[in-house]
Amino acid sequence: MLGRKGGPVETAWATALATPRQGHVPFVVVVRPNLPVKPLTLFVNKADLRGDRHEALTWGAAQAGVARGVLDAVANGSVPAAEVDDLLLIAAVWVDWGAVDEEAVYRANAAATLAALSASVEGRPPIQELLAVRSEPENPFFRRA
Repeated sequence: MLGRKGGPVETAWATALATPRQGHVPFVVVVRPNLPVKPLTLFVNKADLRGDRHEALTWGAAQAGVARGVLDAVANGSVPAAEVDDLLLIAAVWVDWGAVDEEAVYRANAAATLAALSASVEGRPPIQELLAVRSEPENPFFRRA
């Protein structure tokens, strides 16, 4: 979720940061210690933290991937560099409990973050594409017969 400071995204950002709960600890994404990305990005883990390895993948590889994706979006112009100080981003991230490959988690989160930001800024998918498939919804848990 990308939005301007002073708007509803700021309220959601601050609320999420201030209300951690068991297994879910929102934190500010850094590209290196004490070097937060811009726009300021809040990492919100969707999968509750389960064990040392899962925690390390979430706080390590997944966070690094999100940092890379955010900065790639700024570098390629999807997020205008001149506006980063006026924007806030919330990244809701799922790290599978069975994940073990640190590089795969990093790459997947970098690619997903860049893709989501680019699509959002470009207004993708177009409404015509969505309307064309409205009567045929499907996802990994539901397929129409």
